[in-house]
Amino acid sequence: MGRFIYDTGGNAVEIEDRTLAHLRIVIMNKLRRGEPFMFDVEVGDGSGRRSFWVHPAVPLQFHFYGSRQPKVNRAWVEDLMLAASGPSGLSIVPEPPDEPVEHLG
Repeated sequence: MGRFIYDTGGNAVEIEDRTLAHLRIVIMNKLRRGEPFMFDVEVGDGSGRRSFWVHPAVPLQFHFYGSRQPKVNRAWVEDLMLAASGPSGLSIVPEPPDEPVEHLG
């Protein structure tokens, strides 16, 4: 279980490492493009939801507890990017089946 850490005040939510790795790709791409957005996530202890305004001026950390980098599901990254660019902002959508890589030859 990893942690998404927002700002320097210790605001954080726990997110499973695999999911966090995919969110990291989406968040870094949005910020690299200068596109701030809302990130809405359920709190792991069942106490509700938290919304974060993700902006390049706010420090972020992604703390992974596992040592292995998960395989990236490109279809999931695309679905998360679509959500982040939509009117409700980024939320964790279910992981779709990974699209098989076609080999030439």
